[in-house]
Amino acid sequence: MPADLSFSLKQARRLALAAQGFQGRRSTAAIQPQHLNRLIERLGVVQIDSVNALVRSHYLPLFSRLGHYSADLLDQAAWSQGRRRTLFEYWGHEASLLPMSLYPLMRWRMARASRGEGIYQQMARFGREQQATIRRVLALVEARGALGAGSLSSREEKAGPWWDWSAEKHALEWLFAAGEVTVAGRRGFERLYDLPERVIPRAVLDQPSLDEPEAQRGLLRQAAVALGVATEKDLRDYYRLDPADSRARLAELVEAGEIEVCQVQGWRQPAYCPVGIKVPRKVEASALLSPFDSLIWERSRTERLFDFRYRLEIYTPQHKRVYGYYVLPFLQGERIAARVDLRAERALGRLAVHAVHEEEQGLDEAGMAALAASLRQLADWLGLADIQLNCLRESAQRLRGLL
Repeated sequence: MPADLSFSLKQARRLALAAQGFQGRRSTAAIQPQHLNRLIERLGVVQIDSVNALVRSHYLPLFSRLGHYSADLLDQAAWSQGRRRTLFEYWGHEASLLPMSLYPLMRWRMARASRGEGIYQQMARFGREQQATIRRVLALVEARGALGAGSLSSREEKAGPWWDWSAEKHALEWLFAAGEVTVAGRRGFERLYDLPERVIPRAVLDQPSLDEPEAQRGLLRQAAVALGVATEKDLRDYYRLDPADSRARLAELVEAGEIEVCQVQGWRQPAYCPVGIKVPRKVEASALLSPFDSLIWERSRTERLFDFRYRLEIYTPQHKRVYGYYVLPFLQGERIAARVDLRAERALGRLAVHAVHEEEQGLDEAGMAALAASLRQLADWLGLADIQLNCLRESAQRLRGLL
């Protein structure tokens, strides 16, 4: 399909950054629930991750865009009761927090999961073979309210490594994927499951069901708004749609005039953007990014946009790591200019900087000062009084004098 609209790579970066909420100055006023909710509605999804080397990942994208905010605001939006709850957990882009407005758009995925489609084979097999266990666990949730898997486990042997789940844990995860239970809250990081009617607002549950194509078009619309400009694969990845579904729905949106085909300098594949999108004249951003930030989670897109190759090395043996265990890209201006290996040493009250790696273009003095300021702001937000540099690279020595 021919494209009448084209963007330079610099314009594509600006579109992506603005779409992801990096345009404009951070407010100096206290961040209120409406600020957080407005941002998450824009992003459409925040990925959850359990690694707590710095802070659990779902808190970081909001800090990167809003600055100093109370993490309690996200906890309330995600896991409180009543009107303050504006988010729900489900499989969006991996395990995710999503705005309540997207709940109806996820029901088709829940229906597929209940048929054993779109889920891990082991879980699909459990759903086929262990319905008696699943119904027993659901009855316990109905009778007792929000429950974690640990309180239901009947296993007597010691649990093994990752994914060695009890039968009850398997049942809860199957019920969650199928939409028969949802996450009511968390105990530490353990999910507490309850019936949707006791968690999701009635006004949301009562909305008419959408057929699969309509819901998938809605998710692609949201992905296009959140990404600014993207290939079909980028759009598909945002909510992890199947390729065949994504291509069919995207063609329908283009034909309906809701999404426009375009070209981006240097991209081999056609790109897509919302109709009428405007390129900002300039984007001034300075932020440390979570490894699971929606700006960079599709690694091939990150390379195309920023010429930045990024891989998470948490599961890489220490002697094989190139950059470090928990490395945050540093966004400065309209480029990713460095990567920083960070750890929160809470018992010692300090933010430990284990490595600073500048990209090829490097950081000028203003950029290094911006990195120092970002580290100081991060430490303050985490309640850490000190910043300790544990590296000897030239970048770290330049940074030392600014902290």
